[in-house]
Amino acid sequence: MENTSLIALSRAVTLQRQMDISANNVANMNTTGFKAEQPLFIEYINRPAPDEKYSLVQDYATLRDLSAGPITQTGNPLDVAIEGNGYFALDTLDGTRYTRGGNFSMDSERQLTAAGGLPVLDDTGNPITIPANARDINIGPSGIISSGNVQIGQIGIYKFENEQFMTQLGNGLYQTDQTATEAEDVVIRQGFLEDSNVQSIVEMTTMIDINRQYQNIQQLMKTEHDRLRTAYSKLAKLA
Repeated sequence: MENTSLIALSRAVTLQRQMDISANNVANMNTTGFKAEQPLFIEYINRPAPDEKYSLVQDYATLRDLSAGPITQTGNPLDVAIEGNGYFALDTLDGTRYTRGGNFSMDSERQLTAAGGLPVLDDTGNPITIPANARDINIGPSGIISSGNVQIGQIGIYKFENEQFMTQLGNGLYQTDQTATEAEDVVIRQGFLEDSNVQSIVEMTTMIDINRQYQNIQQLMKTEHDRLRTAYSKLAKLA
């Protein structure tokens, strides 16, 4: 395959990757606490011979937009939003997972659970159970849950050294091998939820631009194919 075709194919593959990420962002516009992502590409130089150079594009990583999403008031006493850098911890069969989504509820055993029924963990790593006689649940700025003058527990809020290294699992859940530490300088707002920080107009514009670039690459590859076919045909006649 000629250099031009290799470079065009490299670009087409990365455009497909970029389209997948943008489509996923659009699909999660209404996911509580979702963070938009974008691909990170680098130029990959390979010199198979002293007089040759391929300039290809390599899919290096995915970057997450860590900026806070809009905070919307819901009035639900079990809805909570984090102001600052921090994550709620959830108990799963595969270990602890983390999320920014604070749309909580109580299950049949009166455990505090996140979307999907996963138990929310307290500041000691244990599930939180709301007593049957608890009334007027209050969740303070530090995550302390109380009913009247009785403290029920405290929602664990955790931070990590590098949030970009956290793996997104879907449904607003993240996995990481990093050590979780107690988040500082964060405020819990009861009756609010953090919306996704995806900007729909930006994402739709990006998808249109990707589509146009892909069409241009297709045209380039077709032109190159026609050029080679013509050259081979002329060389065959000369032979």
